[in-house]
Amino acid sequence: MKKSSVLFALVAAGMATSVIAAEPTPFNVQQLVNLNKVHSAAVSNDGKSLVYGVKVIDDQGEASSDLYLLDLTNKNAQPKQLTAVAGTEHDVSFSADNKSIYFLASRTGSSQLYQLALNGGEAIAVTDLPLDINGYKLSQDGKQVVMTMRVFPECKDLACSKDKFTAIDESKTSGREYKQLMVRHWDTWEDHARNHLFVAQLNGKKITEPTNVTANRDTETPPKPFSGMEEVTFTPDGKYVVYSAKAPSRDQAWTTNYDLWQVPVTGGETLNLTEANTAWDSQPTFSADGRYLAYLAMTKPGYEADRYRIMLRDNVTGQEKEVAPLWDRSPNSLTFSADGRTLYVTAQDVGQVSIFEVNTQFGDVRPIYNQGSNSLIAVTNNQLIFKKSSLVEPGDLFSVTSEGEQLTQLTDVNKDKLANIKFGEYEQFNFKGWNDETVHGYWIKPANYEEGKQYPIAYLVHGGPQGSFGNGFSGRWNAQLWAGAGYGVVMVDFHGSTGYGQAFTDSIGKDWGGKPLEDLKKGMAAVTAQQPWLDANNACALGGSYGGYMMNWFQGQWNDGFKCLVNHAGLFDMRSMYYVTEELWFPEYEFGGSYDKNKALFEKFNPVNYVENWQTPMLVIHGEKDYRVPYGQGLAAYTYMQRNGIPSELLVFPDENHWILNQDNLQQWYKNVLGWMDRWTAK
Repeated sequence: MKKSSVLFALVAAGMATSVIAAEPTPFNVQQLVNLNKVHSAAVSNDGKSLVYGVKVIDDQGEASSDLYLLDLTNKNAQPKQLTAVAGTEHDVSFSADNKSIYFLASRTGSSQLYQLALNGGEAIAVTDLPLDINGYKLSQDGKQVVMTMRVFPECKDLACSKDKFTAIDESKTSGREYKQLMVRHWDTWEDHARNHLFVAQLNGKKITEPTNVTANRDTETPPKPFSGMEEVTFTPDGKYVVYSAKAPSRDQAWTTNYDLWQVPVTGGETLNLTEANTAWDSQPTFSADGRYLAYLAMTKPGYEADRYRIMLRDNVTGQEKEVAPLWDRSPNSLTFSADGRTLYVTAQDVGQVSIFEVNTQFGDVRPIYNQGSNSLIAVTNNQLIFKKSSLVEPGDLFSVTSEGEQLTQLTDVNKDKLANIKFGEYEQFNFKGWNDETVHGYWIKPANYEEGKQYPIAYLVHGGPQGSFGNGFSGRWNAQLWAGAGYGVVMVDFHGSTGYGQAFTDSIGKDWGGKPLEDLKKGMAAVTAQQPWLDANNACALGGSYGGYMMNWFQGQWNDGFKCLVNHAGLFDMRSMYYVTEELWFPEYEFGGSYDKNKALFEKFNPVNYVENWQTPMLVIHGEKDYRVPYGQGLAAYTYMQRNGIPSELLVFPDENHWILNQDNLQQWYKNVLGWMDRWTAK
């Protein structure tokens, strides 16, 4: 049991304990890693109850997590703590009768499915399988469950896969054997196992023997490492499972042809529902009555940043159409209204992640809520339940009516901690960038800003490159940490960024070092003219991934713009990069083909070709488990600078991938980054 369940419940409810608040201090990385986090939210089928998890970090840095129940029908209701067991309960869903919840937890050493009655009592293990359950989804009637587990396709049962994993762990040899790409992905070498889907009946308090409905198939379902159970669903009648996956082939490393597949819950032959589209199909979502299937579809094969179109299939007539074809945004989630006539979607939009209502018949799109970064949890009883964050909000649960009115904050899990934090004031700005087109960005004032003073600049360049540094709260690249350290922060969503229309996003293709560089130069000039407290002559730039590439590009193309640079996981040599990265579809689309087919373009924007211009002091950071941009890219940049007397330092994390995820490593990251910047700027 945890030390103080009552205290944790108060924290989750946002009820401050009677402690005299200290004077707020500028935001720092220790405060970041100690913030509480909301997770695993779910709303009951009748819309009356909300269950969510809260990860709490105590004063000693110890973490715990529990589930809470909130009555949505009572505006004055306080959350009720449901669990108080070591470990984390996650992936919550309600039973069909709303009297219990299901969740995943590792209470016996492996991840299994549990059921907890909401009228009291202890959680009961519904499964006791030899392998971890990595995700699950219930059928509409609550009588079936589909689970994803990692197995070997050649195995006939779970015990066989368990034995094979054990044999690998105990093997005296360590060689990995492959006959085709991909041999590794993100941060993991392939072990020839695959995510497969298993369907079981929920028979009372236990499940029946699960059936591998993707048996004998060399497919990843859901696709790893970033997709989850949003890629899997039951048909409303419970007869089939529909999922997203690539067809087995030798071109896995250079294709994005994910299709939607339908398979009976008893197993058997699969039907490809989207065979005609050779680009990415995703997130199958049925209306409650089963008449309509909505899903997201790209149209450009090999392009992972294409606009997702909303597709709607009438399962009675067989007709299919694109919904809102003239809407120039790319949705990232789909939720049907109860009557199936409306879709609620989230999409990036001019520096926000907004919630929209889309009429499925006429394609009318109406914004509902467009402040901050929002993820939709449920639509019920004319209410939308969602999680919101912003540049000054770590993340809480809110509700709003479908008309976008009566915004209500449902949780306040960091009330006490935020009272001790001082954030910097922020504002969105715009300017004329490449081709005089409007480009947007954000500036943030130092937390201890004083009128009349000038401040050094932390110029953050986002990765992707099809991404955005917008109005959200990051657990890694958190812009407010530089404001807390006394810097004015500038972030520009250059050509290629997402949320400004697909043509804007597409414009970086085959022009990595062109339009974005012009935007970043013009952005610096514009924001320092608009905000005189920003010192254009006292700036450091930093970025990761494509942002790290841009640090290397600055060195060769804009070598007098900054006092220092910070390059995290940046691309240095586009030739070697092409041959060692794992997702070949990415460079092949961005540069118009493979390196050997389009060598000139790769070399045109290759930072290594301009090293004779390098002179700016640079800190290089890389993770050894980064297989997207392998650490040799960072090591090469550092080697060149060391060999040629350019002030430089190297920070390598043996246990990190493309991101810094370990919270202790994150603190070391910021200590080095801020120390490097303080060394070269006048503050």
